[in-house]
Amino acid sequence: MGLIAELAAAYTYLVTNFDEFLKLLAEHLTLVLVSVALAIVVAVPMGILATRNERARAIVMSFGNVSQTIPTLAIIALVFPLLGLGFLPALVGLFTYALLPILTNTVAGLENVDESSVEAARGMGMTENQILRRIKLPLAVPVIFAGIRTSAVLNVGTAYLAFFIGGGGLGVWVITGISLFDTSQLLAGAIPGSLLAIGLDSLFAHVEGRLSGENEAEQSPAAG
Repeated sequence: MGLIAELAAAYTYLVTNFDEFLKLLAEHLTLVLVSVALAIVVAVPMGILATRNERARAIVMSFGNVSQTIPTLAIIALVFPLLGLGFLPALVGLFTYALLPILTNTVAGLENVDESSVEAARGMGMTENQILRRIKLPLAVPVIFAGIRTSAVLNVGTAYLAFFIGGGGLGVWVITGISLFDTSQLLAGAIPGSLLAIGLDSLFAHVEGRLSGENEAEQSPAAG
């Protein structure tokens, strides 16, 4: 069967099972967005802590590196005895995998803020917490957002593994298609996931570009 015929068969399969497709796509997208949102809530404060205390930095960065190096399936296997099957253990695995890009970009963004801006703020009598809120974080937002973008795109692919513990998502079609040697079902699950990753990457790249442009516009008058 040629490529065109395989794509046509995949399209037919998707249309025929469109209600199931919408359900799996919603599960997949929920896994990605919720895991990344939770990673933001945890990783950004950890990154802030890492820039303020060298001892904390070593611990935080070690934790982040370990979370990235352990395969997602291994993380799922570790949480399975505690959380069982379903959405929650899959979410924990994806959340853990999403931490490092956001954590490292938070640290990099905060540490690369223009020191002259920080010194000017200190000269105005701002406290360290005020400098963090009003100077460092706003200037670091584009870099932090780049880490969020990376985590989201990575998790679109990683979320396919949720199938193995009953977490749902497009992996249901992809892995079942592999098991049954059903190319149409495999492609009907794989192609939408690829398009989802491209779409999220483009959306986040647009937002990231706007944030970078706004920061450059704010800094240019001061530089002048």
